[in-house]
Amino acid sequence: MKISDRKELFQKAKPLTCPPSQSVFDAVTAMAEKNFGSIIVVDQANRVIGMMTERDIFRRLIAAELDPKTTTVERIMTKPVRTAKADDELVDWLRMMSNERFRRLPIVDHDGQLVAVMTQGDFVSYTWPELLGRFRELAQASLPERVNPVFLIIAILLYTVILVVAITQLA
Repeated sequence: MKISDRKELFQKAKPLTCPPSQSVFDAVTAMAEKNFGSIIVVDQANRVIGMMTERDIFRRLIAAELDPKTTTVERIMTKPVRTAKADDELVDWLRMMSNERFRRLPIVDHDGQLVAVMTQGDFVSYTWPELLGRFRELAQASLPERVNPVFLIIAILLYTVILVVAITQLA
């Protein structure tokens, strides 16, 4: 499944952006007003050059005791930032985001201009029903025709309950 297969990609709010020269104070004010946890740093052509997250603010501004009114976003932003294209495989990015521990993924067009920002939570919530459906298909394909998967799950749960009861009575 491609990222563009998710209609939500184009229904999300416009990403919050700022130039690298903006003060952290002004960027944080905009983030607070719009209830965003990050701001995408773009150049004049709207190409992603960095991202400032709440974690960047805590670790690189507050912990370093910098002045938010005189410190520019460029000084504390995360860079480089991974970006995806709408025709990339969604599951590949979900895996990469999980393995590399980042939650926000800017989506850019073929010219590298920012289109949207998807979060790991967006991908999980959008793919969860589909993954369950595929699991059901795989389970049914691997079981004999006469075996009901629901019955099998109930049997496993019942077996587990009986084991737990038996173990607690022996103890």
